[in-house]
Amino acid sequence: MIEIIIPGKPIAKKRPRFARIGKGVRTYSAQETEEGRFLMHLMQQVKQPLGGPLAVRMHFYVPRPKGHYGSGKNTNKLKPSAPALPTTKPDLDNYVKFAWDCCNGVVWRDDAQVVDEYSVKRYSDEPRTVIRVMTATM
Repeated sequence: MIEIIIPGKPIAKKRPRFARIGKGVRTYSAQETEEGRFLMHLMQQVKQPLGGPLAVRMHFYVPRPKGHYGSGKNTNKLKPSAPALPTTKPDLDNYVKFAWDCCNGVVWRDDAQVVDEYSVKRYSDEPRTVIRVMTATM
């Protein structure tokens, strides 16, 4: 099993952008800088792509909004009304799409190798993405 930790706020896949050039239209990624940072962390932690059938576990730890905390002397205290789980955007599947796109060719040869996948989105004081990859079993 390998465990990859990407520090910082998890990144969600954004929609492609389009630019009109003359009579044509060009598609481009508005996330090239974010992909580069993510890939840099991946390449530091993974030496070569894994082979065979794989099981992947992804945990996305997002920071709580400031509105979840009190004010004044209660600045560091969570409000009783603050939700336990993040049900706001970005959606979990957009976090997964971004991570899978970055992992393809670096962590595994092709995403078709992934036969088992589990992902969660949680609040944390330490925002990060944790990816665990292991050989899949029956």
